[in-house]
Amino acid sequence: MDTTYQWLANFAQSAGLLYFISIFVGVCGYAFWPKNRARFEQAAYTPLKED
Repeated sequence: MDTTYQWLANFAQSAGLLYFISIFVGVCGYAFWPKNRARFEQAAYTPLKED
């Protein structure tokens, strides 16, 4: 039973690491995609606008 637990724990750690790396790469890809540049620049200046 001990080897099954260790195998499952190692698998869960590896799968979690790959999951979070893929989420990080996806978020960075979305943030730096050229199509989204204008939207993010507009959002950056929103707090400075006076209504």
